[in-house]
Amino acid sequence: MTFVKVCPLGEIPADGAMAVEVGDTPVALVRSGEGVFALNDICSHAEVSLSEGEVYDGTIECWLHGSCFDIRTGKPTNPPATQPVATYKVKVEDGDVYVSLGSDD
Repeated sequence: MTFVKVCPLGEIPADGAMAVEVGDTPVALVRSGEGVFALNDICSHAEVSLSEGEVYDGTIECWLHGSCFDIRTGKPTNPPATQPVATYKVKVEDGDVYVSLGSDD
């Protein structure tokens, strides 16, 4: 599994999100009290950036129509979204955040 350094941990807002690119893949990095999570940054319902939404109660909310996605699983927790978004492995080492898009990358 290959991890790519994406940013210093301090760049991700506390209880917030930011957008990064891993190769050609848009990724939303989410920081919550539980840690750092990575999801595909494109909402499965309306194809807008999830990283621009609010983070609360273990979810990130799409700013356009209000669908929330579990930051651990990528599954929608309310409509109108019905399809999950991909999630990615994250590790934090020496103050930097690394993301892996999958086991074969």
